[in-house]
Amino acid sequence: MNVFGVDIGGSGIKGAPVNLERGDLAEPRHKVLTPHPATPERVVECVQEVVGHFGWSGRVGVTFPGVVTDGVTRTAANVDKGWIDADARAMLGDRLGLPVTVLNDADAAGVAEMTFGAGAGRKGTVFLLTFGTGIGSALFRDGVLVPNTELGHLELDGHDAEKRASTKAREDEDLSWEQWAHRVRKYLAHVEMLFSPELFIIGGGVSRKAEKFLPLIEGIRAEIVPAQLQNNAGIVGAAMAARAGARGSCSAAPLPPLPFRCPLPLLRGLPGRAPGGGLGGGGPGGDTRGGPGRRLGRPPARWSAAASSATPCARSRSARPRACRSTASPRVRRAP
Repeated sequence: MNVFGVDIGGSGIKGAPVNLERGDLAEPRHKVLTPHPATPERVVECVQEVVGHFGWSGRVGVTFPGVVTDGVTRTAANVDKGWIDADARAMLGDRLGLPVTVLNDADAAGVAEMTFGAGAGRKGTVFLLTFGTGIGSALFRDGVLVPNTELGHLELDGHDAEKRASTKAREDEDLSWEQWAHRVRKYLAHVEMLFSPELFIIGGGVSRKAEKFLPLIEGIRAEIVPAQLQNNAGIVGAAMAARAGARGSCSAAPLPPLPFRCPLPLLRGLPGRAPGGGLGGGGPGGDTRGGPGRRLGRPPARWSAAASSATPCARSRSARPRACRSTASPRVRRAP
């Protein structure tokens, strides 16, 4: 079954139909640049452009880079402050004319990775951290999501951590990979001191370049691995949220605001890729072991170099909203 997912980021808004049997994009994603300023009206217009590109007419899941409760966006660190206390679910639903589920962007990516990716079958305390315009975080305990953690705003060297250790900080300050890895290590060490996780999953667009910086991160006890779904995890997780809302998997409400408060195994009909055929997050039949060859504090022997880079779209500018500039990317390749 295919469900549509949209991932709103600080630099780009991308979406595609998702095959929830495979946990992969059913079609190459469509991407537009995030407008600046990223006001609710302009961002909603861009989401409409992404969904309309596919002629989609079913349920839609949408991620947002901030705290989301009951479909309302409560914070706006990397978008316009007009998003604070905005009813995103209502605005998007009215514009699209479709049922919409909205959730935090890192939470969506985390749920996807815990079901189909690097966290499948893992128990204990697991963090998915997305490095991009900011730093997003998703915290899981035995496969259960603790929503809206937003740990990119922990203090690091007197600043929000994402101002020092995000991908944007690396690019803005022209840091070498070694310099940036040092900052990421300090951030991971701080998170590890607070939560003592068994596993860090490093996501966001930079995850496709994991071999450039993960081997440089030392002194962390937890295992550190790159996200297998890479920068498509948010799209997949958004689609999973929309499907969960349709099925009422975690709530009797038709559109639960946070569909993953319940353990991941309750998302029935969404088979994961955990060894043994069980659902990710330690579901029945899932492998709850670390797996062969996994060692704490060391990067895996092989990195996934699969990537999807944006290239200019040939569509006429007059054929799409002024606020959005379209890009497109090739079909994503799954890591072996």
